[in-house]
Amino acid sequence: MKNLKKIIFPIFSLFLFYRTIELIGYLNSNSSNEFSILEIVTISFLLTLFITGIFAFIGFAYPTNRLLPESYYKIKNPKLLEYLYKILGLKYFRIILLITFWGIKKNRKKYFNGTKKGLTNFIYQTKQSEFGHLGAFFMILICSIMLLLNRFYLIVLIMTLLNIIGNVYPIILQRFHRIRIEKITNYNKDCEKKVKMY
Repeated sequence: MKNLKKIIFPIFSLFLFYRTIELIGYLNSNSSNEFSILEIVTISFLLTLFITGIFAFIGFAYPTNRLLPESYYKIKNPKLLEYLYKILGLKYFRIILLITFWGIKKNRKKYFNGTKKGLTNFIYQTKQSEFGHLGAFFMILICSIMLLLNRFYLIVLIMTLLNIIGNVYPIILQRFHRIRIEKITNYNKDCEKKVKMY
């Protein structure tokens, strides 16, 4: 099954990449005032979904997080991250994720099964997820600039909002998870040191 994933998922990514180029080409061959509000919302949603899917599918098959240096994943300013988490209301975003997607036990177990080994897997999954959302964020940003030059202002606005909710929020959330894991592992190390002293 794993070998099949390594073939099928990249094909899905390529298909979504092709659909993204096709959709942007279609937009650029038309005027921005030729589309209804419903069409604008639909196109914005599809573009954001396609681009995010490109990185998601490839990340399901390969360890894409390794494309960035390990130093990127280290949290340099945890207080700033905790402040952003609080000010942007990520607590509520997390609750929505828990109620919807992560409410399914199978999905939760993929990330963390409650063991020490599971903690290592959880860290890996946060990095995979973060890389996927980061790649999608920048690709959506590039597409938005291209569309902005062609005066698709409303599409760019909607895509930007979707990009923040669908990619920036998850990036901060994954980094916040790693801060919490670091606190737990550091606490356990301190406890082990104290036990050895006695």
